[in-house]
Amino acid sequence: MGTRTVRLDDEAEKTLERLRNLTGISISEILKRGLSAYETEAVTQAHRKPYDIYCELALGEGGYAVAPARESKRAVADAIRRKQP
Repeated sequence: MGTRTVRLDDEAEKTLERLRNLTGISISEILKRGLSAYETEAVTQAHRKPYDIYCELALGEGGYAVAPARESKRAVADAIRRKQP
């Protein structure tokens, strides 16, 4: 079993104290459970592919496009005109 020294900011200290008062379990047990929960999340995230993240963005049909690709020259010209005073 290892011993670790951890520095926590005031907000984390308050959260830790609230959890300890709420649950009645030790600080060590709270930290162990937190690490275990984070491990589960990290393993899930590590196996995500870029396409999985892309699918979650929900950009809708066309994404951020302001015009179809076949009309890109016209769309660029329109965008430049809109930016000129």
